[in-house]
Formats: sequence, structure tokens, C-alpha cells
Amino acid sequence: MADSETRGAGRAEDLAEARRGEGDDERRRRVRRGIAATLVGGTLWGLNGTVSKWLMDTYAIDPLWLACLRQLTACWLFLAAAALTQRGRAQLRGVWGSPRDLLAILGVSVGAILFSQVAYLEAIHWTNSATATIMQSLGMVLVLAYVCLKMRRHPRRREILGIALALVGTFLVATGGNPGQLSLPAEGLAWGLLCAGAAACLSILPARPMARWGNFTVNGLAFLCSGIMLTVAYRPWEHMPALDAAAVVVLVLCVVLGTFGAYALYLQGVKDAGSMRASLLGTIEPVTATVATVVWLQTSFGAADIAGFALIIAMVYLTA
Repeated sequence: MADSETRGAGRAEDLAEARRGEGDDERRRRVRRGIAATLVGGTLWGLNGTVSKWLMDTYAIDPLWLACLRQLTACWLFLAAAALTQRGRAQLRGVWGSPRDLLAILGVSVGAILFSQVAYLEAIHWTNSATATIMQSLGMVLVLAYVCLKMRRHPRRREILGIALALVGTFLVATGGNPGQLSLPAEGLAWGLLCAGAAACLSILPARPMARWGNFTVNGLAFLCSGIMLTVAYRPWEHMPALDAAAVVVLVLCVVLGTFGAYALYLQGVKDAGSMRASLLGTIEPVTATVATVVWLQTSFGAADIAGFALIIAMVYLTA
């Protein structure tokens, strides 16, 4: 009897160990999938900035016109993605019964989507995709300030070092190392800093509604509301650029891959790999934007610019 009980206990332990092994394997596969999704999403974001700059320069496209197009087309891709699953369809139906959450999504559409899309495209317009994307990374400092205030704690030593690096990096990018002049247009610097604020809003505002209604539902409705508001205010039909077939194809790719694809993959990466790992891997976005700007658009950067970029990217690692 004792031997039978011992053998049974041994088999139970072996089965539990096998299940733990399968669970560990599944977690590793999920993390690897998240890492891949984050890297691809960040790369698409970086490339999309460079492509947007090329479109604006080549076809005289206004940044606000491009923002209208991206929002009013990408929103349907998000909503269609939500409708593909039973849970997504339930979220699409359920959100209309929660006025409080609809109001929160309206806040996301204004404070995160509209703000971030316009600020980012304007920053690219006045500078270049590499500089705009690097300046956008400064939003990590604002997110850190928000977290410290919310948790009522002081920043840690490495976070203080990250803030210091961010300030020095911004100084180098803005002045080229010469404190007596700006190496960026004043409009470019202003939109770049606004871009950082928009990135912080994008990291903070959608968190609560997404936790309940899913990222596709929240992003789809937020993009739709933002696009409608910007369209009413800007009236893009009065600013139609002259586009050829190549421009139309590139615009489609900007919407499908650079907007919907980048958002969907990056958010999947955050879910599978974790927010900290995703934040660190997300630094591939400014690196990709810088390489693409140099190789494709033939933009040159000085030593001070490169040093500033490196310091700001280091800040992301220290504060993530």
C-alpha cells in the first residue's frame, strides 16, 4: 500500500513537473513572440516617419491633411480587427452602454491620438523623422514624473541620471553644441517638445479604457473621433495635394503598415513581452528613423546631433 502511494505521488509530481515545463515553454514562446512584434512594430513606426517626410516634401502634403487621412482610414482597420473575434464584438457592443468609458475614449481621441498625430507630423515637417522621433522619446521623462506623483515617491538615482541625460541630449540636438544658436527651426523645437508631451499622453490616457474594452476597440473609436474632429476643423478637401499613383500606393502603406500595423504589433508586444521590455525594444524606432533618414533622404547629422540622440536613447533605458 505504501509503495503504491509512493508511486502515485511520484507520478503526480512528474505530471506537475511536466505541466510546469509546458507552462515555461509557453511563456518563453509568448515572450519571443512579443519581442518580435515589438521590434517589427517599432521598425514600422520609424520607417513611417521617414516615408511621411518624403511624402510631405515631394508632394507638398500638409501635415494636417496627412493626419486626417491616417485617422479616418486606420480607424476602420482597428474596428474591423476588433470585430473579428467574439470578445472584440462584445466589447464593441458593450462600450456604448458605458457613458463614462465613452467619455474616457473621447479624452483619448483628443489628448492622445489627435495630439500625438498632429504633433508628430508637424515635428517631422519642420525637422526630419529622426529628430522628431528622438524628441518624442522625451515623453518618457514626463511619464516618469506622472508615475512619481501618482505613487508619491521620489525618482530613483538611475532615473535622475536619465533625466539629466535627456536634458543634455535635448540641448545638443537643439543647438548643435553651440548655446548661442538653434540648429533646429524654432517651430521644429516647439513641435518636438509638444511631440514628447503627446507621447506621454499616449502612454497614460488609453491605459484604463483599454484594460476594459481592448486596444482595437479603444483605438478604433479614438481614431474615428479624432479624425472627425480634425476634419471638421481643417476641411482637408480644401487642401487636396496633387497625387500620382506612386503617392497613393505609399499612402496606403502608411495607413496599413505604418499606422495600423505599427500600433497593433507594438501593443501586442507590450502584452506578450511586458511593458518594460517593450519600452527598451521600442528604441529601435528612433534608430530606424535615423538610419532611414540618412540613407534614403540623404540627411546629414553632426557629431553633436548623434551624441544628443545617443543620450536620449540612454535615458529611455535608465527610466524604463
